Amino acid sequence: MNIDIYKDRQTRRTAVLVSGGGTNLQAIIDASSRGDMPHADIALVVSSDRNAFALERAKEACIARTVLDEMDYMDNDVFDGVRYDDDLAMVLQKNSIDVVVLAGFLVIVGSKVLKLYKNRIINVHPSLIPSFCGDGFYGLFVHEAALNRGVKITGATVHFVNEITDGGKIIMQKAVEVMDWDTPETLQRRVMEQAEWIILPQALEALCAGKLE
Repeated sequence: MNIDIYKDRQTRRTAVLVSGGGTNLQAIIDASSRGDMPHADIALVVSSDRNAFALERAKEACIARTVLDEMDYMDNDVFDGVRYDDDLAMVLQKNSIDVVVLAGFLVIVGSKVLKLYKNRIINVHPSLIPSFCGDGFYGLFVHEAALNRGVKITGATVHFVNEITDGGKIIMQKAVEVMDWDTPETLQRRVMEQAEWIILPQALEALCAGKLE
């Protein structure tokens, strides 16, 4: 990546995009509080749902918050992705954001944001890509698919974001064992605890430190 865009600053202003409970956001906040991400300045949280609990987590951590509610971009029951993308790009630029993290963000990032933040947007996905990824694979659906397939090992992946859903270059992966007694809910929780909450802050710090290409 070209770190010249950061000029001489030691930290990178980071926006975390969320849609729900914000457990991965909390993992980032906790890592920052521990001093594990010295190059990442968590400057903004953007939510696609005005009722997302992630906003409360951001408030508790004194992080600036912006809501771009997906429902405000519906036109005759059709989502206006272009207008959403334009507004998201404007918010990110207005806040001088360097790096973007998708942490359970359920809106597809559009071409304008992808172009502005090429190789500076990362996402955490709850499987070992290329397994159980792509369109339709999110949340519990991923873990249901893993259990239905009968795999013994699953995990999580942090990857760059491009125009292909879950198709960007892999940054980090961490494996998690599947237990015989697992349900989608228990597997989801263990993948978060043993993989997502570990590798997402690590990948973010590596990106902000200029260690990824």
